[in-house]
Amino acid sequence: MLASKFRNSGQTCVCANRVFVQSAVYDEFVDKFVNKVKETLKVGNGLDEGVNFGPLIDGKAFEKVQNQVKDALDKGAVCLAGGKGTADHGAYFYEPTVLRDANLDMDIMHSETFGPVAPIQKFETIDDAIRMANDTPYGLAAYFFTNDVGRGLSCPKNWNTASSAGTTGCRQPRKHRLAA
Repeated sequence: MLASKFRNSGQTCVCANRVFVQSAVYDEFVDKFVNKVKETLKVGNGLDEGVNFGPLIDGKAFEKVQNQVKDALDKGAVCLAGGKGTADHGAYFYEPTVLRDANLDMDIMHSETFGPVAPIQKFETIDDAIRMANDTPYGLAAYFFTNDVGRGLSCPKNWNTASSAGTTGCRQPRKHRLAA
């Protein structure tokens, strides 16, 4: 999940834009994901030792990310990592950001971000997840993780974003490990 969301500072067309997590594993997933983001990603000049997370492409992208994060926070999201950026000397850095308690009232849940923000929304049933996933006109990529192979094979048939997606991925996660 980490690479899918934060590759190239979240600026590829196949980066995950929204993360839906089943309520039974929500808290554990969020905690592990936040810890992985904080432990793994270091923002800065790519020529500096240990840096693995670079800038956004331009000021317009920076402003879009800032506005979407502000909108999400104003509408109830909780920022657990990142949430800040700097725009100095023509370089637009924004920290890898994890937002808990995202909801469908937020702009970030309906618009492509092309930035380093992972809004995480809880769902109860697979039908809820499919309904929420289909609530966007965008669909360049769709990914899902499940322990139920049958569900994994049937999910894309009901997922509008996956059926129009150029990339669809399914993975059975290893127990107690986040996919990187």
